[in-house]
Amino acid sequence: MHEIVHAATPGHIATVRELFLEYQRWLGLDLCFQNFSLELAALPGDYAPPSGRLLLVLHDARPAGCIALRKLTPEMDVCGGRPSNRPDSVAEDETLCEMKRLFVRPEFQSLKIGRALAERVIAEARAIGYTHMRLDTLPVMTRARALYAALGFREIPPYRHNPVPGAIYMELDLCAAAL
Repeated sequence: MHEIVHAATPGHIATVRELFLEYQRWLGLDLCFQNFSLELAALPGDYAPPSGRLLLVLHDARPAGCIALRKLTPEMDVCGGRPSNRPDSVAEDETLCEMKRLFVRPEFQSLKIGRALAERVIAEARAIGYTHMRLDTLPVMTRARALYAALGFREIPPYRHNPVPGAIYMELDLCAAAL
């Protein structure tokens, strides 16, 4: 049995930090362009209420996965520390949010925990008042992409810079019929 909790305690935040690091190792990418080191150090950071969420799933009291939600803000050139003037940079919009860091440990991936996390973060985004949720993903993440499509996400043009070749951008209309 699994339970999804808000990662609000120091112990939960430390566990999410470990899961984020596992996610990065699984990706095999340097996430400098997302300012990943600062994100880890500042958790919950942008994922804190009222505009964000940091969720942890426990399966039989064991950490199984996580997901995060944040308000989508104008992109920063985080490797260089300067605001981006790129045409694919997002403008300030209080109705836009971004799903981040959906990760389920391999030993739990057959339990539909990823879907439960995604559905929960979508419900949380609606409760906050967001109208659209965006994400970026990679071609190698075939199961995640299939999940996003099943949840109603559709491919969109790039909304921010992602230097990883083949990055895929998706959006969900949160005002459409609920899950």
